Amino acid sequence: MNKPDPATARDARGACGQSAHHESAWAQVAGAAPYVDDIPEVRGTLHAAPILSSCAHGRLKGVDSTAALSLYGVRAIILASDVPGNAMLAAFAGDEPVFAIDTVQHVGQVIGLVVADTVMLARRAARLVKPDIEPLPAVLNVRDALAAQSYVLPPVCVRRGDAQAALARAPHRLSGTLEVGGQEHFYLEGQVAYALPQEQNQWLIYSSTQHPGEVQHWVAHALGLDNHAVRVECRRMGGGFGGKETQAGHLAVWAAVAAARLQRPVKLRLDRDDDFMITGKRHPFSYDYHVGFDDNGRLCGLQLTMAAHCGFSADLSGPVADRAVFHADNAYFLEDVEITSYRCKLNTQSHTAFRGFGGPQGMIVTETILSDIGRHLGLDPLTVRKRNLYTDAPAPGQAGRNTTHYGMAVEGNILQPLLSQLEQTSDYLKRREAICLWNSKQITLKRGLAITPVKFGISFTATLFNQAGALVHVYLDGSVQVNHGGTEMGQGLNTKIAQIVADELGVPLHRVLSTASDTSKIPNASATAASAGTDLNGRAAQFAARHVRDNLAAFVSGLDGVGAGAVRFEGAGSAHPKPHAALMMWSNRPMPTAFSSGATVSTAPPKFITTRQP
Repeated sequence: MNKPDPATARDARGACGQSAHHESAWAQVAGAAPYVDDIPEVRGTLHAAPILSSCAHGRLKGVDSTAALSLYGVRAIILASDVPGNAMLAAFAGDEPVFAIDTVQHVGQVIGLVVADTVMLARRAARLVKPDIEPLPAVLNVRDALAAQSYVLPPVCVRRGDAQAALARAPHRLSGTLEVGGQEHFYLEGQVAYALPQEQNQWLIYSSTQHPGEVQHWVAHALGLDNHAVRVECRRMGGGFGGKETQAGHLAVWAAVAAARLQRPVKLRLDRDDDFMITGKRHPFSYDYHVGFDDNGRLCGLQLTMAAHCGFSADLSGPVADRAVFHADNAYFLEDVEITSYRCKLNTQSHTAFRGFGGPQGMIVTETILSDIGRHLGLDPLTVRKRNLYTDAPAPGQAGRNTTHYGMAVEGNILQPLLSQLEQTSDYLKRREAICLWNSKQITLKRGLAITPVKFGISFTATLFNQAGALVHVYLDGSVQVNHGGTEMGQGLNTKIAQIVADELGVPLHRVLSTASDTSKIPNASATAASAGTDLNGRAAQFAARHVRDNLAAFVSGLDGVGAGAVRFEGAGSAHPKPHAALMMWSNRPMPTAFSSGATVSTAPPKFITTRQP
């Protein structure tokens, strides 16, 4: 008996659920996968470098660019007055200028650009520009911002029950503070954009971005154009982690403004040091809490204040701070609770999205509180955590412990059995006893062991962003191309989308090509973020491919005189109960051998080759 061909067997099972190489793996390993800075430069391309503020807060009185302009090869100094459209970025809060106008609000704020023939010349010239800044008082820590009521957005308070009364009657009470610092994204590919003028005041923008649609909108807004005049393309990113969700748009706008002024292509790639100074981080948070609990360590009441360090503008601080509020429960039931969230304005760069998007900042304070309770009562921290977990919906007449403080039921809850199983299989208690014994013989604590449960929400908090688009083409040779609104940043999104489309159309994975994210193909897409890239874009691609498939089935069934339900898409193509002699009518060429009864179809009628699912 002959062994089955592994490739054939794999195709028969379908592409989804099967291990496949990342679609760019070979090219990336070989150094042949181009990123934005690898794109061959168009003749006449100029390079830009930012002029940065060295003052945290001050009045911008002027800019002396004499020394920079004296260097041969420096072409222009670009300032706020050179923005042809709106001088404010098209950000949600409308509180951030393209370039500093009359004030600077943090060290590293971009005042303008130097545009020159080479990268290094532009950077060297930017250091010679001397901004004239009159210093003003600066807010540099959260506590000062709270005292001054300095906010980028109004405070938010979420309440359930009566936290103050619950604290008053609790057998035990604790109060405390917590400070959590920021975190740099440190993507391997830095922030970069390449703006190219096209005919009739149209623009092509290559951007390392998680959100091409927003880059398109921001550039059009700054240039005073309709969105349709700007096309944004992103083939891949060398990492993003949230740092390129909004702030990649700054680079694109700056490059586009310079290109519009000079009518030349302009590339802007930030030096890593400048990137650190200009771009935002994970939001630092400050916390104050008052907690009440019983003798068993179960929470009775909680008053919690969260102060988010947002920087000088709102950016994404609103939804980040909101998600921190939503995730303050982590895996635990909060019965009587009051959480107040402050979105503090400071004279630093604006902090932005970062993996977890506020979730870790919400979870960490509750985990800290439960550990404090364990130490206070002399209980193992895991014991305290298990006693506070959400539980399944109660029996009639019993109080429930399965609803969040913002009113959402916790469904499919496996935390209790999962945590108990992990405790047993990890030999937690025995290992913790051994560590405690070892630490008791040391001058300082050196070892630790913990199990921490996590309940984490996915997708966008603003549900209107939970949408996607995809475009599927089927070509005459049976090959397939798919484009979608997500962006590839190493997570394998394009590979997964191709697998979904391959299975819907019944073709091998290698016949499906995922192409670069492109606003001219998929408009108005949401950012690739929130662990939802595959869920949203994959579903759109599935719908688009299914629409193509249904049209093909209807076409073939009409020619063959069978019902559309008799056409199956499986393995490497489409199987039918009848021969397809009628397909010669549209192809006007000899019938391929594949068009025999029960065989696969490798061609498609041109009438139905393209569809898009919004």
